[in-house]
Amino acid sequence: MPEALKTTGRPDGVDHAKLERSLRAHVSQHDFPCVGAKSALATGKLNIVTGWSLTSAWDDVAIHHQLLDWSQQYLRDPGGLRSLAVVFSGPVDLDEAAFEKAMWERLQSLTDKDGWRGQPYNPDVSSDPGDPHFSLSFGTQAYFVVGLHPNASRQARRAPYPTLVFNLHDQFERLREEQKYERMRKTILKRDEQLDGSINPMLARHGEASEARQYSGRKVDADWQCPFSDPRTR
Repeated sequence: MPEALKTTGRPDGVDHAKLERSLRAHVSQHDFPCVGAKSALATGKLNIVTGWSLTSAWDDVAIHHQLLDWSQQYLRDPGGLRSLAVVFSGPVDLDEAAFEKAMWERLQSLTDKDGWRGQPYNPDVSSDPGDPHFSLSFGTQAYFVVGLHPNASRQARRAPYPTLVFNLHDQFERLREEQKYERMRKTILKRDEQLDGSINPMLARHGEASEARQYSGRKVDADWQCPFSDPRTR
């Protein structure tokens, strides 16, 4: 567990080990559909950090620090699939709309800190959440996020606690170059269909539609507007 998060005081205390075990057990389940996360867990490249509350900014500085460090680690050693997951102790009763709102509040706060610290946005992606080439950027590395929570309508997005999984965009570009991406994507879609009876209608390839619509896991309408803006372009 990263020391920066371990030593951060919280209003009511957080059982770090319990939260970490919960996600490891969740990803380890036989029917968990994301084979990329399973690979990261098996190779020791699923980095799990903990936070107090998804609806609070209490841990945002520490989480942003971990994202900067994770980006630097990737630059030094870009091999293999990896993810950084932030597991929050609560709230566990948020419905899909409330989870989505809280998720974007955290992502906006983290992005603001990236801008304040003088980190340039990754030049290979767009900071406009309406652009098909949109991705988040932390420490100059592009990321897309997978939100998990107890009350997700799709089983593939359900987890015991609110969780944000940060995935490096570049590692999937490398898989495309190695002609491995489509095979992995087909496997994930097949497992997702087996779990929920249908493929998630929000899924789309990068460049076809904005990935911002996929982050929370909620099915959104065509006129949905992402509540995000990059401070470096305001």
